[in-house]
Amino acid sequence: MPVGALSIRPAKETGEKFDVLVVGAGIIGLSCAYHIKSENPDLRVTVLDRGAAAGQGDTAKSAGAFRNVFTSEVNRLLADTGIDFYRHVQEDLGFNLGLTFVGYLWLLTSEEFRRLEALLDSVRKEGVHVKIWEREDLRDMISGMNMDFEGDEEARLLGLGSIFKGLQGIKCGTVSPDLIANFYEQEFKKMGGLIKYNTKVESLLLESASKLGIPGEPLIWQDKKIVGVKTKNGDLFAETIVVAAGRWSSQVLDSVGIDARMKPKKRQIFSVKSPKIEELLNTKGFNKYDVLPFTILPRAGVFIRPERGERGFWVGAADDLGRPFLFEEDPQAERDYYTYSMYPILSKCFPHFKDVSPTNMWAGQYDINTLDANPYIFEEAGVIVAAGLSGSGIMKADAVGRIVAALYAKKEHADLYGGREIKVSRLGVTERNLGIERFVL
Repeated sequence: MPVGALSIRPAKETGEKFDVLVVGAGIIGLSCAYHIKSENPDLRVTVLDRGAAAGQGDTAKSAGAFRNVFTSEVNRLLADTGIDFYRHVQEDLGFNLGLTFVGYLWLLTSEEFRRLEALLDSVRKEGVHVKIWEREDLRDMISGMNMDFEGDEEARLLGLGSIFKGLQGIKCGTVSPDLIANFYEQEFKKMGGLIKYNTKVESLLLESASKLGIPGEPLIWQDKKIVGVKTKNGDLFAETIVVAAGRWSSQVLDSVGIDARMKPKKRQIFSVKSPKIEELLNTKGFNKYDVLPFTILPRAGVFIRPERGERGFWVGAADDLGRPFLFEEDPQAERDYYTYSMYPILSKCFPHFKDVSPTNMWAGQYDINTLDANPYIFEEAGVIVAAGLSGSGIMKADAVGRIVAALYAKKEHADLYGGREIKVSRLGVTERNLGIERFVL
C-alpha cells in the first residue's frame, strides 16, 4: 500500500523517561553510571539490574584479583589507571576495597620465559614494575614446591615442564569486587542517581527516529534508534541506553540485532582450606604481607589466590579449547573439574594440596571478546555498549566508565585517572587499534 494512502499520525510514548538508562549494576555498569553522573550532575541517570543488590552477578563470582601486566598496551593502560584510582579510594578517601598488593607470580618453563622476554622490555619502558625470580630464589622462598619434573612420567603426561624462572608483577594483587561495586553505588546515589533492582531488562525498544504512526514501524526505509527498554515492570524510556551487563549484554542487544562482539564462557572457583596448605600463607620475600602471591602455574592456566581471612586459597583455571561458549542462566561449578583437571597439576607443583578437597565452589561467566580480548566500547543507534572485558573487568572498570562517559559527551579522548588519556575510538569497531591480549586467565 502506498505511504500516501496511510493515515499518518504522531505516536506517543508512555512510560517513565530518563536521560540515561544503564543496564547492569555490576562493577562495569555502576562505574559507567558514576562517571556519567559525575560529569553531568543534572542528568536523570538510572541503573537497572535483575538482581537485588549491587554486583550480585558475575562481579560477585570473580576471582577478585587485579594486575597491570598484560600483552596489550591498551589493557595495561586501562588496568594501571584503574588500580591507581582504587588505591586513591582506599588510601585517600578511606573507603576500604580490600585492595592488597600481594603481587602476581607466573611460574614459567624455559620455553614460556623465552616467549615473554621480548614483551618484558616494552612493559618496563611503560613503567610497569616486574621482577624476575631465579630458580634458586623460588626454591628458597616457597617451601615444599616441586620445580623439577625431568624423568617424571606423571608430569610428562600432564604436560608439565620444569620451572625455569618466576615473573612477578608488583602492582598486582587481590581485591573485594563487592566493595568496589558498593563504592560506586554509594557515590552514585549521593549524586542523586537512581537504581532499580529486581528489574530484568527483557529487550530494547526500537523505534523510528521520526514516528509516523504507520502500522509495523519501524520499517526498513526509516531511520531507527533505541528509545528505551522493556522490563517485567513496564517500559522505560531514555535518550541514551548504556548496556554494560557483562555476559547478559548479548541477551539484551540480540533483541534488536546489535552485535555485542562477545561470547560467554564459564569460569569456576574452588575454595580450598586445610592446615596442610597454611604453610604457603607464610611465604616470605614476595610482598610485605609475607604471603604467596596470586600464582599462575606453568600449565593450563591453573592459578591459586591467597585468602588470608579464610586461611586458604581459591583455585581456578583458564580452560579454553573444549570449554564451550554457552550462555548459562545460573552457571554451577563442577566438582569433577577440580578433581580431574586442576587437582593433578596443583598437587604435582604444590604437594601441600595433596588429598585436600574444596570446601566451597562457585561459577560465573566471562564476556569474552574473541577478537583481541580488549574491551569493546562503541555506540550504535542510541545505545552505548561496554562489553568484552574478557575476565579482567575488575581492574579496568574505572577506565571503562570514564571512556563511556567521554563517548556519551561526544569527546574524542577520555581522561583516565592520574592525567593519562586514550582516544575513545580505539576501543570501538570501525577505528579499532589495539594489540591482541594473550594473558587471559
